[in-house]
Amino acid sequence: MLDIAAELNRWSEEGRDYAVATVVAVDGSAPRAPGAAMAVDGEGTAIGSVSGGCVEGAVYELCVQALQDGRTVRERFGYSDEDAFAVGLTCGGVIDVLVTPVRSEGPLFRAALAAAVRDEPAALARVVRGPDGLLGGALLVRGDGSYEGSLDGRVALDRRAAAEARALLDAGRTGTVEIAEDGTSCPGGLTLFVESSVPPPRMIVFGAVDFATALVRAGKFLGHHVTVCDARPVFATRDRFPEADDVVVDWPHRYLAGAVTDERTVLCVLTHDARFDLPLLETALRLPVAYVGAMGSRRTHEERNQRLREAGVTEEELGRLHSPIGLDLGARTPEETAVSIAAEIVAERRGGTGAPLTGARTPIHHDVDGGIGAAVP
Repeated sequence: MLDIAAELNRWSEEGRDYAVATVVAVDGSAPRAPGAAMAVDGEGTAIGSVSGGCVEGAVYELCVQALQDGRTVRERFGYSDEDAFAVGLTCGGVIDVLVTPVRSEGPLFRAALAAAVRDEPAALARVVRGPDGLLGGALLVRGDGSYEGSLDGRVALDRRAAAEARALLDAGRTGTVEIAEDGTSCPGGLTLFVESSVPPPRMIVFGAVDFATALVRAGKFLGHHVTVCDARPVFATRDRFPEADDVVVDWPHRYLAGAVTDERTVLCVLTHDARFDLPLLETALRLPVAYVGAMGSRRTHEERNQRLREAGVTEEELGRLHSPIGLDLGARTPEETAVSIAAEIVAERRGGTGAPLTGARTPIHHDVDGGIGAAVP
């Protein structure tokens, strides 16, 4: 529903009640992806789309019914072999649609819509499969991990749901997660549909080297918007980095000084050249980003740190630098090194240790068991 947040936010401000139908699952070919939404207000006005026209009429009627009886329902629409003209998707796919009545004074949905309109990091998690009493239950999870709302009043379940939603929010993704009704991570019992209203986090890779090619792929796999930056135009080319979202030819420190970054941004310095590394790291270590890593041997790291100190970088700022970059996996190839770097980024984000889970007694999900933020009253 967040894909039509601006219109729905206006409806809420005008005091209109409405029902919103959201695509929560897709199987096979379908016109719209999960998260696509259509809404109908009390006057019969409709906005948005769930199928590009195939099943809009039937979904419209479901919304009208939801406004009348106040019930949340989930319906499946697919192609009918018996009757090609039956209500369904002529493209041959299947979509599941959650239809939820929303009252204008409802604080949770109003807060979710307002956050989306303001481009604030937030995720709306709703129960799309489970006991009737929980269907449609919702939580709004903020970028700092705090949340409001409740699925059924149980703290353990809400904490687990909020943690799973936060994981998708961090990656800027919309999707489903399976959790148990008792609040454990074991699949089964409940399916949550999580809509994120934030763009994907940025990964900026400095240095158009062979290791960068593999790291770009790893960054995309983790859900990042990946930029490659290098001052050398012969190396920083679209042909060499076809999977990158952006390829920039500029001095790294100059590009970073003007780039848009936030607390989810990941900076990976692979240039391994003091001409680029030193001014770049001076800038990077003073930015409120999630991760700063730099490639180099231990000797290079010590020499680089000394030169950064001489340039005025403090010990606290140096403490933020991950160098040599990556976890100790014994990596040799660019692909193995990319896995090492990606693993360290995930561990840093989630509070992991990087140690093997086999035989360990530490929590598997650190961001849950260690506390993800207090619920908002």
